Amino acid sequence: MSAQKWVRSSLRRLSQHLRMAGHAASPPTVARLLRRLEYSVKANRKERETGSKHPEREAQFAHIEAEKARHRQAHQPIISVDTKKKELIGDFKNAGRDWCRQAEVVGVHDFPSAALGRSVPYGVYDVDRNHGFVRVGTSADTPQFAVETIRAWWETEGHDAYGPADRLLILADGGGSNSCRSRVWKQQLQEQLCDQWGLTVTVCHYPTGCSKWNPVEHRLFGPISMNWAGHPLRTWETMLAYVRGTTTTTGLRVTATLHDAVYAKGQAVSDAEMAQLNLAIHTVCPQWNYTLRPRSRIAPDDPSRPVGQQVIS
Repeated sequence: MSAQKWVRSSLRRLSQHLRMAGHAASPPTVARLLRRLEYSVKANRKERETGSKHPEREAQFAHIEAEKARHRQAHQPIISVDTKKKELIGDFKNAGRDWCRQAEVVGVHDFPSAALGRSVPYGVYDVDRNHGFVRVGTSADTPQFAVETIRAWWETEGHDAYGPADRLLILADGGGSNSCRSRVWKQQLQEQLCDQWGLTVTVCHYPTGCSKWNPVEHRLFGPISMNWAGHPLRTWETMLAYVRGTTTTTGLRVTATLHDAVYAKGQAVSDAEMAQLNLAIHTVCPQWNYTLRPRSRIAPDDPSRPVGQQVIS
């Protein structure tokens, strides 16, 4: 036998090659022979990570677990947040398959101009209660929109569920509308959660390339994608219905609302405005961890009032 392997040929092509070499074998026979040699059809498997790992990656994961344990011990809420893949609303193909007698017919082209709009689903996943809250925006994915969604979750669900809680832990990716570098994100957390609700908010960002460990990805967004797989999202209500109807055997429940407010891109926060935030960065991986406290608890003339970034352990 030659060492050559025809790994990129179909069963029919392999059968033809064998016939040309003087070995008559039908495609089913080739399949049986391949299985006997422990060959099978397989897809690519994502396991190998490209590039070097961040030197503080393991330290950050350890810090996230420590913060989660500290908040759980104090019976304080822990949420995981992120923006789901944006979807065109209209007569478009939706990836996936489902049991049916006849496939649904959709448009040939996915032109954005033919869509009713582009959805921006921002999700809040309550880690300990296994509840999801999704706000489907119709405008831009901005830090203001992200924090508005978190505030809406706290106002409608979190506040009632956690009663006297005065602290909140947010787990987020390092980029996007909840980027660890975004000044607007931090300012909005200060104004909408800390100052308005009296919450002390701690944010821990996952290292670059580690978003798949963010619980919202596989505990909320994954089940939602499976629930609407193969079903065209022709209207806003159709999309919301699929999100609300998402459940799992572990008891996941999801609330979904449509939010049609318009958010402007390119907002900026000056150095002077940043200096007014009651912001403290952590000593462990300070680029990814920080805590914001309510400014109302500190008198304006208090000499101990934080100015700019402080450091906490």
